[in-house]
Amino acid sequence: MNKLVLAIAAVALSASACAPQTVTEEASAEDILAEVTDANTGPVYTGSGRNIAISGYDAVSYFVGDGTPVPGNEAHAVVYNGVQYHFANGENAETFQADPARYAPAYGGYCAWAAAGGDLAPGDPETYRIVDDRLYLNFNGAVQQRWEADIPGFIESADENYPRFASDAESGDSLEG
Repeated sequence: MNKLVLAIAAVALSASACAPQTVTEEASAEDILAEVTDANTGPVYTGSGRNIAISGYDAVSYFVGDGTPVPGNEAHAVVYNGVQYHFANGENAETFQADPARYAPAYGGYCAWAAAGGDLAPGDPETYRIVDDRLYLNFNGAVQQRWEADIPGFIESADENYPRFASDAESGDSLEG
């Protein structure tokens, strides 16, 4: 059975109230994943819980201007592959509609590092990298530091592993808006 790795809310809330955490060399992938559950409850699309991609952030905003992600507005919503994307303005919504595969995050918005390891974890819309004109999200800063140690290798692994989550990956290229 596929594993969906979700952050435990109590851990996330308590961690945000503590001093910043650093990655130690002793922390293994298993240590990081030990803080999450393996219940498979379906796609998270970065944790909105309402089938909204990137927690409502504007996917195009990562690629324009200074590249700072901005929250979208449901008044400028587009449905792509069964998931609703919000945009800060109509222009960004139209840009997305012209080439949605370019702007949609890799691995359905799941954490790129977790996907490389064969797991699913929500991606944080503020913990990201654009690599070869593709948006990759990671679970948090500590995980992103690990991912940055071998970005090409982790992307290759995730590209191989992510398709096996067939029940979570949307099929087709439907676009509504």
